[in-house]
Parts: sequence; C-alpha cells; structure tokens
Amino acid sequence: MEYFLVVFMAAFLVFVTYTGLGVRQANRLLPVLLLAFLTRLVVHVLVMRPRIIEYGGDNRTYLARAGEIATYWRQSGFRFVTGDQIAAIHSMEVPCNLFAVVVYLCDGPATLACTAVVATLACLLCIVMYRFAQLIGASERAAFRLFVVVAFLPALLVHTSDTFKDGINAFLVVTCLWLVASNVKRFDVRKLLLMVPLLWTLWHVRPYMVFMCALPLVVGLSPMERKLSVRSVVVSTLLLVPLVVLLARMDGGASLTMLQEQLELGQSESVRRANAGGGSGVLFEDGGDAWSALAPKLLYTLLAPFPWTPGSLTLQFGKVDTFIWYYLLYNALRGARRLWARDRTLLFVLVLFIVPGTIAYATTMANIGLIFRQRMPIMLIVSLLAALAWSATDPRERFRSALPRRAPDPVPPPQPAATPGTAR
Repeated sequence: MEYFLVVFMAAFLVFVTYTGLGVRQANRLLPVLLLAFLTRLVVHVLVMRPRIIEYGGDNRTYLARAGEIATYWRQSGFRFVTGDQIAAIHSMEVPCNLFAVVVYLCDGPATLACTAVVATLACLLCIVMYRFAQLIGASERAAFRLFVVVAFLPALLVHTSDTFKDGINAFLVVTCLWLVASNVKRFDVRKLLLMVPLLWTLWHVRPYMVFMCALPLVVGLSPMERKLSVRSVVVSTLLLVPLVVLLARMDGGASLTMLQEQLELGQSESVRRANAGGGSGVLFEDGGDAWSALAPKLLYTLLAPFPWTPGSLTLQFGKVDTFIWYYLLYNALRGARRLWARDRTLLFVLVLFIVPGTIAYATTMANIGLIFRQRMPIMLIVSLLAALAWSATDPRERFRSALPRRAPDPVPPPQPAATPGTAR
C-alpha cells in the first residue's frame, strides 16, 4: 500500500500540473517537477532515514503523533483530531492528521508515503512560485529560472524530504499571498473563498503565520490606488483595526490571546536560552529584553550562518543554501526597484509580509538552525523580486522594451452637424 500511495501522489502531481497550467507550460515544467519529487524520495531513503546527518527531531514527533491519531480513529471513528482529544498535537493538528491518514491506510508508519505527500506539496509550491513570479511581472524565462531554483533549494529540499511541517507551512503561506496579489491585479470573490480553507489549515499548522498574512490580506481587499501613496498606507492600516476587532469578537478574543501567548513565549528569556543550548545557539547582550540589540538580531535572522561560523556538518551544509540566499537577496533589491516603478501596491503586499515577519523572528532569534528553517517563507517571497531582476537581463524582455511604441491612431476632427434646409 505504501508504494501504491507514492505512485498515486506522483500521478496526482502530473494531473494537477496539466490542469493548472497550459499544455506547453506543463510539458516544460513537469520533467523538473518529477525530478524534484524523485530527489526528495531518494534523499529520504539514503540520507534522512539512516540519519546520515543528525538533524531534526520534530519530524519523528509528528509521525509518532500520527500513529496515536490512527489508533484513536480505530477506536473512536474517523474525525479531525485536535488538541482537545490529544493534547500533544496542539498547534500542529494538520501535519499530524495528514500523516495519520497515510499511517491508517498503510497500517504502519509508512515514512516513504508520508514523504511523498510532503514532496508533492513542495512541487505544488514550485508551481505557485512560477505563477506568482509571472503575476508580478517576471518574464517566463525568469519565472522558470526561479522555479528550478526553488525546486532544488537545499533548505527546502531537506525539509520536504521527511515528515517536517515546514514545507506544508511554506506552501500555505505562499499560496495565500499569491491569491492576495492576484486579487490586487483583478478582484475575484472566488479567490477570497479559496483563502478561507487555506487560512484555516495554516492556523492548525503555525497559527502565528495567519497574522503575518493579515496585513497583505488587508491591502489586497482595500481599494488602493495603483500608485502607492501615504494616504493609501494610512487607509490600509486603519482598515486592519476593525478587522482585528471583528476577529477578536468572533472567537471571544482567543485568537489574539494565542498570538500574544506565542509571541511572549518565543520572546521569553527562558525559551531563548533553551533554544540557544544547541550547537548553533546564539545569545545577545540584550538584558533579557527581546526588543533590545535588534540590529545584530536582524543581521543574524537574515544572513546566518555566516561563512566563518564554525559548527556541525549540517550547519556547514546550510551555508550552501545561505550563499544562494545572498544571491537572491542582492537581486531582490534590484527587482524591488523595478516593481516600485511598475506596481507599488504589489510591492507593498510583499513588503508587508517580509518586514514584519523578519522583525518578529529577530525578537525570538536564539538559534541559527531554527531561524534557518523559520525564514524559508520570507526567503521564498523575497526570491520573487529576484525574478524581476532576472527579467531585466532576459534578451527577449530587453528586445520588447526596446521596440518603439506604436503611435495612437489620429482622431478625426468632428464633422459639423447638418442644419435643416442645407441638404440637397
């Protein structure tokens, strides 16, 4: 049954690719997708399962909890299990229930089939990134280049080659922001309806990521002008206030309470010292205040591990991903200038996710390995701007921009109206 599920997920990936893209684009992207899918399975079997690199731990936790859910289903019937039934799965219900379906069908752990599910979501994420890059104005060639980079990005590859939830989180976040940006281009209520289950799922994967998507969502819903102005920024910010109040009243303030608790827990000195206990831990001279020493924390959040940082083999491997990230970040600054001139509202949508998210992570910064995983959604959104910079060097794009613009057809002068008695 396990191998059948692996083949089924590969067939599902082919079906979605041809359904969501045109035949020409699907024929171009599918070989890369299948290679990316197969690579993740190979990495799982040859690297992750025999633990050649000592990394992770939560991946095995999710699989163990999935086994508990499968046992619960056999005893009490099939339903979505939450923290009310099994307290240990609080705030990670979706990954555990998703893997539990595989465990239930295979009547055992079935790590390869679970990895196939995560690998499929990673490949779907690549498709969303490809469409997202084209949406903000990247050329097809630059979008495909970004598609290949994301498909084999080392950090994403490792975290989607086992039962981690980071790939699931990245897929949900990027898809939500893609729908927001698409609504900025052309409003469609169906996109908003599609965001409801996505945000609900994200809430049960990483709850705080829903709030990180809230500001871009408000911008996508607000009637902002194409050219960003100070007034539009103020209006969008003010629109967020009644939305937050409404959400707080709908659930009795439980969502905001959870956000505050998670932020305070992540920023607490005890948790940060505990996270810094590993081999890649970092402590800052901030006097116990999470908001102090913010500049070096931001530096570590964005750029760690540095080339000179000593550490384990896993950390050294992480530097490969970091060098790619430096390249993407440099090109993203160039791409942001192009998007500023072309569509400031879209740039505002991206920045409203990148900047607050980076600052929030910086206040909890205590471990290079942890922040290496957490910044993946930010890294993916930033890489979209890099695709715009690559478009500027696309020969076909430069050729199209060099073409002289066709002059508008001359408007004929209005003819005098005929007066009565003049017609013969």
